[in-house]
Amino acid sequence: MINRKLVLPHKQSFFLFGPRQTGKSTLIQSLFPERTLVFDLLKADAHLKYSKDPSLFRKEIIQQAKHKTIDHVFVDEIQRVPALLDEIQHVMPQYPLQFVLTGSSARKLKKGGANLLAGRAVEYHLFPLTWFELADRFDLDKTLRFGSLPPIVSAETDDLKADILSAYANVYLREEIQAEGIVRNLGGFARFLDLAAEHSGELLSFTSMARECQLPVKTIQNYYQILEDTLIGFRLMPWRKSLRKRLIAHPKFYIFDTGVTNAILRRLKAPLESSLKGKLFEQWLILETHRYLRYCRSEANIYFWRSNIGTEVDLMIEKYGKVTHAFEIKSTQRPSSGDLNGLKSLRDDHPQAQCGLICCVERPYESRGIPILPWQDYLKNLSEIFS
Repeated sequence: MINRKLVLPHKQSFFLFGPRQTGKSTLIQSLFPERTLVFDLLKADAHLKYSKDPSLFRKEIIQQAKHKTIDHVFVDEIQRVPALLDEIQHVMPQYPLQFVLTGSSARKLKKGGANLLAGRAVEYHLFPLTWFELADRFDLDKTLRFGSLPPIVSAETDDLKADILSAYANVYLREEIQAEGIVRNLGGFARFLDLAAEHSGELLSFTSMARECQLPVKTIQNYYQILEDTLIGFRLMPWRKSLRKRLIAHPKFYIFDTGVTNAILRRLKAPLESSLKGKLFEQWLILETHRYLRYCRSEANIYFWRSNIGTEVDLMIEKYGKVTHAFEIKSTQRPSSGDLNGLKSLRDDHPQAQCGLICCVERPYESRGIPILPWQDYLKNLSEIFS
């Protein structure tokens, strides 16, 4: 088993959210192999049983807690029966048990007004495997093409990787989301999903997306919220001094895994052409940064930067209201002078920010006063950047 970077508590109860197949159940089972009562709500019989009578869940826990045969209670896919959270809150003051609650969607819990245990359970997130976790098993081209979901990394052939990802995109993203009653217009959602993947990492305009999908703007906004709530992607906001201006500015949206992006667009077997590789490389490094930020539970935030005349920088890091770092991301092995223009403009406004161009060069050097960094060096320095 690959060691995960996420550190979870061994006494405090917690929620662990993450997209399907990121390895939540495997991680929990490895950390809590003994004296753990397990409830798998993905199983149809368990789902039906506790949906009909949530109190039975509480009674079963108390029965074992009284006899001191368990220390942990693991509930997999808790969002499928949110009523169980009320039962958990009833048990918590009575018995010194650790509740481990995993889910692939926070939507039903947060939108349905579910009991989130009033601060008695902290929240963590698990993502696809990172560069740090894969270590010697990491392959950049394969990661850009197939992503890094654990079943994909362990699949022995490229054809098998493609088959697993195709099933993920077609069965889960398109059908299961509808089956859970989140969307009713599957055709409209499928068109939206294709375009959301196609425009992943680009400036997001709800109006333009609505026009391309032939759907109302409010529907498009709701669909993007669904992708966020089901952990299929996240918004990267533009940096603005004013919080109000940040909230109304156009964000970028990133699908949570490069392989899933390619699966949605049915390009798993296509060669990585230069323009496509550049886009996926940027997506992957943004994702790696986002994952590291969440895992280390830093108080920093990440943004992108865009000037009034449209000059952009891919990644900006802010901590305690100050811009500390800014990076442009290019997949090239030979960066040009023009690749540094965005950073030069940003540095005029934020001279205190440490700037750099992240790319595929072998060794670091400096150009026009800006460091040119191998992507490996950037990732190795994340702990220092977010400290």
